[in-house]
Amino acid sequence: MSVIEKELQKKTEQENDYILEAKNLKKYFPIKGGVLKRTVGHVKAVDDVSLNIIRGETLGVVGESGSGKSTLGRVILRLLDPTGGQIVFENEDITTLNNRQLRPFRKDMQIVFQDPFASLNPKMNVQELIEEPLLVQTSLSKSERKEKAIDLLGKVGLRPDARLKYPHEFSGGQRQRISIARALALNPKFIICDEPVSALDVSIQAQVLNLMADLQDEFNLTYLFIAHDLSVVKHISDRVAVMYLGRIAEIAPKKNLYEAPLHPYTEALLSAVPSTDVLAKREKIILKGDLPSPSNPPSGCAFRTRCPKAHERCAIDRPDLINVSEGHYVACHLYDNQN
Repeated sequence: MSVIEKELQKKTEQENDYILEAKNLKKYFPIKGGVLKRTVGHVKAVDDVSLNIIRGETLGVVGESGSGKSTLGRVILRLLDPTGGQIVFENEDITTLNNRQLRPFRKDMQIVFQDPFASLNPKMNVQELIEEPLLVQTSLSKSERKEKAIDLLGKVGLRPDARLKYPHEFSGGQRQRISIARALALNPKFIICDEPVSALDVSIQAQVLNLMADLQDEFNLTYLFIAHDLSVVKHISDRVAVMYLGRIAEIAPKKNLYEAPLHPYTEALLSAVPSTDVLAKREKIILKGDLPSPSNPPSGCAFRTRCPKAHERCAIDRPDLINVSEGHYVACHLYDNQN
């Protein structure tokens, strides 16, 4: 077998390993104005995002508030309809499927929201909350659903008698465990975790993160883990994607990104992470100005108005996401010549 044939085979095997692919994904929200409420502009929450998620991995997505992380997750799950682009789940294009056509995919794609108190119906007890997806997607009997609920509560570290209680009777960490149990009810393959520990105390965060890592191994799960805390993402992720104003600025294996970030925005984010290692402390990079409005993003590179390394070309050309080293991609004109 020639070198070219080996490379093609390797590429094919890698492509077959993707559980999900997002291609040039966009989500624009219309801005209405005037007496007739006509569309006068758009909020570009997700703007031409392409990424692949490998089966069994955890892909972390980080960025400031307003960068489009949560919207990206909701679009990937088709909780929001994309404005453009393509979503491929297990080699099936789900971009334009209607609700009836999406139903078979719902059991394989779940989400854990940021606020467990808001995402759990306060009028339903824990057993009813866990049984709800089972009623919709399976034909299990009442006794089988009860047994499943008790088993899942045990998996997330809660006692069987918790199934008869209501969400307000639990702490924040326990409520998030219930949310995780509900997400696992249908034995999904892919779970989007939308800042699942940001509302919890630090000690509880560690417990929930360790639980999620254990469940990933036990159930062979794939995670898209959305967070703004880079320390949390470092703890749980295999690869990390950095978003800025609806676009991917950099994506790389965790070790590469944390030890040798390429994009000036990633460098600024990492410089703000507290460190107990005196020798490893980075020089603080203070970004000037606020995050621009996604309804009127800067021309060229969206980060250029705050970038300490911006030059003339940054205002004209939008940088493409290029492969600088194996698995390390960056959207920055500083690295164009290395492609």
